[in-house]
This record gives sequence, structure tokens and C-alpha cells, in this order.
Amino acid sequence: MTQYDLPGHPAADYPRTTTTDFLDRCAPLLRSFYEYWDGKRCGRHMPSRADLDPAEMKPWLAGIILVDVAEHPRRLTYRLVGTNSVDLRQRDVTGKAIEEGYFGESLAAVLENYRIVIEEGSLVYDWSATPSENGLPHRSETLLLPLSNDGRTVDKVIVYMETERF
Repeated sequence: MTQYDLPGHPAADYPRTTTTDFLDRCAPLLRSFYEYWDGKRCGRHMPSRADLDPAEMKPWLAGIILVDVAEHPRRLTYRLVGTNSVDLRQRDVTGKAIEEGYFGESLAAVLENYRIVIEEGSLVYDWSATPSENGLPHRSETLLLPLSNDGRTVDKVIVYMETERF
């Protein structure tokens, strides 16, 4: 249990964790994506975008989302949106701000996930059942992971999402 899961914390009712405890219960492809990211750290807190090779990422490409992080003021922009996410949203949000194209329980919950990754350099594992744009519910597991060119400042967030329709 993390501070975000503790009763009384503002996000206590929101299903997220910032530990690797999710690895025992997540979808196999989500687990293998975490292991790929983890292997690219090479002893660092987080890898850079340049450490990731799209040719090695073929099993996950449809579920990948890459978000650019700009500071002062903070701006989060979808750089790359995989086909699974486009299908779920029923639109391509590449180039749009998170506020314009988010998918999740609420904008506040989505922004909190990004805040944790960016400010704490932590992973965020999020799971939920959320209606899509067409109203059909989806069970989703989302893993947000930090990327950094300098090893300290998160300048990109890579997201992998697994969804299934009920």
C-alpha cells in the first residue's frame, strides 16, 4: 500500500499504486513492458527515450502512449498514441494536450497520475473500468513510467495500456 492508497488521503478511493506489487496481478504484456523499461535503466533511476528501441517494442506498440513534459508552466502533450488508444477514444489525440484528449475516470485523476510520475520519478499503475466514447465499458490497466534525458528531470512519460471490453 502506498500513501496514495491510504484511507483519508485525497486519492484513497482511486485505484493506483506506485510500487511493483502490481506485477503479480497485471496482464502479461503489461508486466513484460515494465520489465523492458526496467532493463533499459541500466542501474539508473529511469532510462531516456533514446534508450528505448521501437524495433524491440513491437509486442507493445499498439498500447504505447508517449507524452512530452514541458515545465513553467507544466504542459503535457501526446507525442505518440498507439492504435489501441485511438480505437478506445475513437479519435487520434496525437499533438493534443492531456486536458483535450485524456481517457480515464476524471481529468483530476489522470493529472494526478502524471504529477506523481513527473514530480517523484515514480511508476504509476492504474486500473479501472471506464466507459469509452461510445459508452461501452472497458477494463483497463495503465502503467505510466518516467523517462529522462539527464537522469533526474522527467521530460517524457511513456504509458502502456491494456484494455478489454466487458
